[in-house]
Amino acid sequence: MASRQMTNDHLRLSWHDTQMMATLSPQTVMDYFCRKSNPFYDHMCNNETVRMQRLGPEHLHNMIGLEYILLHVAEPILYVIRKQHRHNPSEATPIADYYIIGGTVYKAPDLANVINARILNTVVNLQSAFEEASSYARYHPNKGYTWDFSSNKVLSDKSKSDKKDSNSAKDENSGTLFQKQRVDMLLAELLRKFPPPIPPMLQNLQQPPPAGDELNAAGNASEMNNATGPLDIKTEGVDMKPPPEKKSK
Repeated sequence: MASRQMTNDHLRLSWHDTQMMATLSPQTVMDYFCRKSNPFYDHMCNNETVRMQRLGPEHLHNMIGLEYILLHVAEPILYVIRKQHRHNPSEATPIADYYIIGGTVYKAPDLANVINARILNTVVNLQSAFEEASSYARYHPNKGYTWDFSSNKVLSDKSKSDKKDSNSAKDENSGTLFQKQRVDMLLAELLRKFPPPIPPMLQNLQQPPPAGDELNAAGNASEMNNATGPLDIKTEGVDMKPPPEKKSK
């Protein structure tokens, strides 16, 4: 936890030496970085031991421990220095990177700090946006929730212009009366030239029975008449005379 706090403190620091800023070069940048007033420089590193013994930088590869190396150069303004722990002449573990821009030394943030800073910035902006949006919300029992931008002149003018643009777009998309009638005429003409197909069920209802079926029905009716014979209905005469009258004795 203490190391994390120290890392965050170093990210807010910067250092420069006005006396040596004008003479920076790939040959003098390590001496510039290893000055005792630099808060990013660890005096217990192997570079300090080599300087005290007046040895060359090539002796760092034969030592074990903390060291600083020149990683990247983009003359005349950018220099990148790496802090690493050397285990053997061919293996070293990176610890931190520092970059010098215009003579000012900064510590490069690691990936975790970059992601945390971006997420925090995003959350803060979203929170402020939600708070500002909620301040324009209004509630009425009959209308429900609505937006009221009258307090903000810029948003009020923008909402009015958006309404005008939407209305004008609807009018343009609807077309003129001539265009509407012309489209109806074209559709009617196409429907007359290319009528839609009739469903099979309606086709069976509209078709008359074939001639052969009519003849078969007539033949069946005549056969039934011959087998049963004509129906003779005999009528008997009915005497319509009144009954005789009785004679008195």
